Amino acid sequence: MGKKSRVKTQKSGSGASAVVSPKEMMNLVSELLQKCSSAAPSAGKEWEEYIQIRALVEKIRKKQKGMSVVFEGSREDYFSDLMCWAQYSGASCDSFTVANFGKEGYGLRATREIKAEELFLWIPRKMLMTVESAQNSVLGPLYSQDRILQAMGNVTLALHLLCERAIPSSPWQPYIRTLPQDYDTPLYYQQDEVRHLLGTQAVQDVLSQYKNTARQYAYFYKLIQTHPAASKLPLKDSFTFDDYRWAVSSVMTRQNQIPTEDGSRVTLALIPLWDMCNHTSGLITTGYNLEDDRCECVALQDYKENEQIYIFYGTRSNAEFVIHNGFFFQDNAHDRVKIKLGISKSERLYAMKAEVLARAGIPASSIFALHCNEPPISAQLLAFLRVFCMTEEELKDYLLGERAINKIFTLGNSEFPVSWENEIKLWTFLETRAALLLKTYKTTSEEDRSMLEKPDLSLHSRVAIQLRLAEKQILEKASASGRAKRLHFQKKLEEGAPLPRYEESDIALLENADSDAKLPIILRKLEEVEEGQEIQVDEHSGLLNGGKAVYGTDISPPVEANEDSGPVCPLLNLPDVKCCQCVP
Repeated sequence: MGKKSRVKTQKSGSGASAVVSPKEMMNLVSELLQKCSSAAPSAGKEWEEYIQIRALVEKIRKKQKGMSVVFEGSREDYFSDLMCWAQYSGASCDSFTVANFGKEGYGLRATREIKAEELFLWIPRKMLMTVESAQNSVLGPLYSQDRILQAMGNVTLALHLLCERAIPSSPWQPYIRTLPQDYDTPLYYQQDEVRHLLGTQAVQDVLSQYKNTARQYAYFYKLIQTHPAASKLPLKDSFTFDDYRWAVSSVMTRQNQIPTEDGSRVTLALIPLWDMCNHTSGLITTGYNLEDDRCECVALQDYKENEQIYIFYGTRSNAEFVIHNGFFFQDNAHDRVKIKLGISKSERLYAMKAEVLARAGIPASSIFALHCNEPPISAQLLAFLRVFCMTEEELKDYLLGERAINKIFTLGNSEFPVSWENEIKLWTFLETRAALLLKTYKTTSEEDRSMLEKPDLSLHSRVAIQLRLAEKQILEKASASGRAKRLHFQKKLEEGAPLPRYEESDIALLENADSDAKLPIILRKLEEVEEGQEIQVDEHSGLLNGGKAVYGTDISPPVEANEDSGPVCPLLNLPDVKCCQCVP
């Protein structure tokens, strides 16, 4: 999963560049917490805030230099221990081995011929690191008293990982020693490398991820130093920002949700050995067997001996892969660009348009996506744009009369336009909107391609520019598609072509629904905003996202503040949660 190298662990506090007093460090951390907890910056000031937060973090990292020490030897030295531990614990280990695949990093290599859909890998629950195992560990007392940990299972998993890393006798040591020392997520980018993302649709998520990481680190640093329930934690004497960034990235790139033992709910988990698999296109082939209480994976395709075994992480955009997994996936058929659209409340027809959308199950303000393939818009976005462009008379047709409710269900069906004029308006809007978004980039596609040809470009810069170029290509295709559709419907109008008739029994609102929608929805992606979901005006509190798809779907969304969900903690933006910083 992205870069895979050595792994950090606590060894001793020796080697620090300078002795830092606890009071001095606490003051710096408090300053960072205050900066990260202040009101969101005004539009256009996000980069300035990022630079300020980063400067404080770098000051803290400099003071903590040498306080985190790596395991002796290389990551590869511990793979044999991982395999022995897995076999002893009841996992399957006879079909593969861990191998280095160059630019793809470490992965699983078949040691025999494996047929498609053959069950070749299973991992029992006792090997997994979960929120439940965290509650039963040294972290348990603090977990039971801190509402933030209870509300954010992904953060609990990160601190659980750090605690177990610091305990030599931990049963998970064979797994932890094989984790990468660092990652290629934007949390590890240099400032100039992040700068390549300015103007992209992904940059806000990148800046928010860094801010949330810094805020959470500062909060938990103070908590660990001051809370009585944290007095016995192995992190008390050494808890650096680099430690937390490593744990965040380990969880963010690997976490998944699995059913609890009784199957009544889901819980977050790290799945050793299985998480060595790299990504390729395909279908989700991993599930959880409650009867045998183990995670199971069947082969995505036929594999010959010595070939790399891949799994499919889910239908994720390249922005999600870069931000949460640390890599860019070429030829990603599921790539897309987020686009925010809404009906202005000051518009004269707002009430009518909002009502039609409500009947169709679509909010009046939503986050949609422009896709890399044809058609560039989903049925849901098509329905929204049709309503967005309706005249008053057209709106009445979808609100009044016996057949109005049936007409609602044609909104997302491309075969049944509202009118030729409506189609011309919506495709003109899409063409223009995509063209305007393209103008916000500081470079052209041609300039990006030239930059990618430079041999001395850093890996992170290369990935950032690849993502930037991919966004532009999607917008270029959307604009071109909008133009072609506009011309097509203008011709229909000029020719006086009749509107297609429909049979009510054949109508489907979401004709272009992803094939994944047919799968059982057990788990969903973290932090991905579902298309058509109502826009949230506050920041994501959770930043540990990504991971790999398990049990037929992707992983679930993070705990996130909702303007309608009640009081929000001003520190971490969690609804209905008060932390020790809010209440004395």
